[in-house]
Amino acid sequence: MTNDDTHGAILADDSVPGSADGALVELRGAGKSYGNIRALHGVDLTVHPGRVTCVLGDNGAGKSTLIKIVSGLHQHTEGEFLVDGEPVRFSTPREALDRGIATVYQDLATVPLMPVWRNFFLGSEMTKGPWPVRRLDIARMKRTADEELRNMGIVLDDLDQPIGTLSGGQRQSVAIARAVYFGARVLILDEPTAALGVKQSGVVLKYIAAARDRGLGVIFITHNPHHAYMVGDHFSVLRLGTLELSAARSDVSLEELTNHMAGGAELAALKHELAQVRGVDTEGLPEEADLTAPTATPSAPKATTAAPTATGSEGTA
Repeated sequence: MTNDDTHGAILADDSVPGSADGALVELRGAGKSYGNIRALHGVDLTVHPGRVTCVLGDNGAGKSTLIKIVSGLHQHTEGEFLVDGEPVRFSTPREALDRGIATVYQDLATVPLMPVWRNFFLGSEMTKGPWPVRRLDIARMKRTADEELRNMGIVLDDLDQPIGTLSGGQRQSVAIARAVYFGARVLILDEPTAALGVKQSGVVLKYIAAARDRGLGVIFITHNPHHAYMVGDHFSVLRLGTLELSAARSDVSLEELTNHMAGGAELAALKHELAQVRGVDTEGLPEEADLTAPTATPSAPKATTAAPTATGSEGTA
């Protein structure tokens, strides 16, 4: 990444090739095996610009393996992985980043004691002056960080405060704005609301919607179907390394999504046993007939509703 004014050029570059259907990233029957252990098998996933693709699943479902394939950390061992319609096989995360695929992990890759502006440019600092005595351009980095954060709706009174003093929702929002500024076209968010409260989760969901509205393709990894349904355009549910559900928002209800996410088939099979336990209400448990959500991937999901507005947004310090 250069230290000049070319940051974010990928977003505005009309010469970037694309697939015939406009997909930025596509997995076709993709899988990953570690020796004789098959962690992922036969997964289809398509990410379009300006849409949020939610990948849901319980622990061990294969979400982390999918992230590692798309972000370039691991290579797939079966199927195809396409970027802009072109088959790829990344060797490092840097190669994925060069193609506009950025990942925001749960730990956010920030240094808690460093100020906000320094974390924003961590590893890609702007410099000035002649070589070999170039020095950090602190004023320019502060100004740019403030502008980019405000473009995402994040207003911080003091960019010199350590990023560790911000709330979890604010730190996630800064990480999202950083990825957008450095040219991300596909943004992978790894469980961004997992450790947050209701109010902070609302803040993060608002900025996920903001990234979508700026034309990014977002992959939202989560185990919370309610959060996914608030901002998602398409839902893919993984179970034991395979794709159990792939449906557009218009073709699946929150209840159906929750049932698939929670293993509704197993609950339905055990309903008669749970009914024999005193004090257990089984009326709300799914029947086998309830688990009939579509599994085919629709071509054009309808527009989603607006992301929730967080009262007293923590995007304002």
